[in-house]
Amino acid sequence: MKYGFLIFLFFAAHLVSAQPSAVYNLNLTDLATRWDEAIPLGNGQLGALIWKKENTIRLSLDRADLWDERKAFEIEKHDFKWVQQQLKSNSYQAAQQWGDSPYDRSPYPTKLPAAAMTFNLAKFGKVVSNVLDIQTAVHTLKFDDGKTLTSFIHATSPMGYFEITAKDIGDLGPELIPHQYETKTNTDEQKSVVDGQSLARLGYKQGNIVKMGNAQLLHQETYDHHFFEVMLCWEKVSSTKLIGYWTISNDEKVKKQPLSLEQFEKAKRSHLAWWTSYWSKSNISIPEKDLEKQYYLELYKLGATARQGAPAITLQAVWTADNGGLPPWKGDFHNDLNTQLSYWPAYTANRMNEAQSYTDWLWKIRPKNLAYTQQYFGVDGLNIPGVLTLNGYPMGGWIQYSLSPTVSAWTAQHFYWQWKYSMDPTFLKEQAYPYIIAAATYLKNITYLKDGKRYLPLSSSPEYNDNSTAAWFNSWTNFDLSLAHYLFAIAAEVSTANGKAEAAKEWTGYGAELPNFAIDETGLRVAEGLSMKHSHRHMSPYMAIYPLGILDINNTQDKSLIEKSLSHLEQLGTRAWVGYSFSWMACLHARAKQSQQAVVNLQKFAHNFCSINSFHLNGDQNGGQYSDFTYRPFTLEGNFAFAQGIHELLIQSKNDYIEVFPATPTDWKNVSFKNLRTMGGFIVSAEKNNNKITLLKVTASQDGIFRIFENTDLQDISTKKRLPKDKQLQYIRLKKGQTVQLSSV
Repeated sequence: MKYGFLIFLFFAAHLVSAQPSAVYNLNLTDLATRWDEAIPLGNGQLGALIWKKENTIRLSLDRADLWDERKAFEIEKHDFKWVQQQLKSNSYQAAQQWGDSPYDRSPYPTKLPAAAMTFNLAKFGKVVSNVLDIQTAVHTLKFDDGKTLTSFIHATSPMGYFEITAKDIGDLGPELIPHQYETKTNTDEQKSVVDGQSLARLGYKQGNIVKMGNAQLLHQETYDHHFFEVMLCWEKVSSTKLIGYWTISNDEKVKKQPLSLEQFEKAKRSHLAWWTSYWSKSNISIPEKDLEKQYYLELYKLGATARQGAPAITLQAVWTADNGGLPPWKGDFHNDLNTQLSYWPAYTANRMNEAQSYTDWLWKIRPKNLAYTQQYFGVDGLNIPGVLTLNGYPMGGWIQYSLSPTVSAWTAQHFYWQWKYSMDPTFLKEQAYPYIIAAATYLKNITYLKDGKRYLPLSSSPEYNDNSTAAWFNSWTNFDLSLAHYLFAIAAEVSTANGKAEAAKEWTGYGAELPNFAIDETGLRVAEGLSMKHSHRHMSPYMAIYPLGILDINNTQDKSLIEKSLSHLEQLGTRAWVGYSFSWMACLHARAKQSQQAVVNLQKFAHNFCSINSFHLNGDQNGGQYSDFTYRPFTLEGNFAFAQGIHELLIQSKNDYIEVFPATPTDWKNVSFKNLRTMGGFIVSAEKNNNKITLLKVTASQDGIFRIFENTDLQDISTKKRLPKDKQLQYIRLKKGQTVQLSSV
């Protein structure tokens, strides 16, 4: 008993605190003067960016489901067989015109910004402190004469709140500002979708603002009788304090809410309680504090953008551009990597509710995706557009990727992960199994057999050769092939788990019909007959290493292939990379146990490709030090892939086993984490002191066998018994809710 109590004290003293330190806050001395450097607030449904514009304190207001869904891409005009015919007849320009032009030419479909609210900065004075407390998701501005302006978006309600304190409130109230949908200036329809075309091109009538004492209401008509409304209300509760709120409704009249100091304080308490719970889910401690700060800022953004009941994370989520134009790439759902990468860290970070916002959205749009699969590919089963709207409609773009034949294999991985990390039998039965099987059924139907091997009619590798005819391959690319291998394998696994043994054998058989990966002395190739010849931003040929995990550095036959592949990538250089490339590369190096290279790529991302507010800006912001891309379109996937890169240093879930501290650098002598989640539904806490695992705590969320790859023998601290071994793996059987504490012998 005494020994167990000492162990408890040791954990309490040494494992990292549940709440992030104040040193990780966004702490600035002045307001940003660009929207993409602003302080971000959000709750998955609503968002705000706080910055300075034209001597005002500006809050750019956003709602995730504000979309113009008018159709520009006429998907029904052609199908996949027609695309194949255009390639064969050397008339592919027709396919480019059909697929690309609507995305480039039309301003819609697109994500829409809502409005802004402003305060007269001259009446507040000089800013002396500008702090986002990520622990509470509360932003505070302090001014030289003692005034404060505090803002937060409620964690679970569609309400944004603000509070002003001053010696004399006077006329410090806010103003609601609409976006300019009607303008006399040139709308420049040739402006790129990256820079963002003018909002005026949408053709909306300018919205009306009605002022009603201490309330203002914006009614903005959009298209086809759709509209949204923004309500701003405030109240002086004393001569020294003003409180207020704002909210946004979509396609319904906004309802004015009662406002009192008591209600305000109640809302703030419940908001703080949610964030306390959010941060309690897991935490980490690593020696490189700049990377640790970036990690916690990424998890803050995950908590601000992912919420069950809200739409999935788009390119910018709830932080749509506020520059008079449409957001970069229309703020859409890019399923050729962006949405997938955005959810990578949620599973390991033990944020399963936030992760499920992705599968919830994919499930919701499934009926439209089934119809799309039948219309475009002409077969039963499920595929999903690579570029699509909130409601699941294809938007066009480079059709090699926007209409890729393997998108649903990658989205299916998230249903698999949601099940494997939770081991929720209900989710398996009701969503993971039917989604994965529908995707695998489509892949079986779209492929054909030749000499006993299964092939796609056309294959591609994002975004190799961009949109040229050379971006299509008559044989498998390693990107598509790895997804096919993975999909048939997980279809077999979920079938077995669902008691369908015969079906599992069939899926395994289809997988056995797939050819092997295209490889040569450079490692994994782009496709048969083509090695990676130049620096390239998308790590698509290397999916089998990560995120699919088909290749495992602990397997002798895979080790050389992985190392050759990554060595070749390093030789090609990073000049054509963007920010997310470095985050993804860090994950690849971590899987290869190349810890120093992984850390270097994380450092390059954090130091060169992020704004002062931590937003991923794609281009190299240090004048092209590592990349020839020096532009600054904001997207989120690079941020979240960075967080997963940190996780991959600390813990990795592989095929039926886990590895603790697999890629921590040797000079990281003291490292710890608490409550990270692994496949099998295990919650793991661990500590390494002087490069030795001193404590390893495992809790099972379901009955299961915890398997770990670890060179040193482990023992159960309470019994002093060594864990049994099965070849290189040590294991222990655990019941649901059971906790075991392990250490090195």
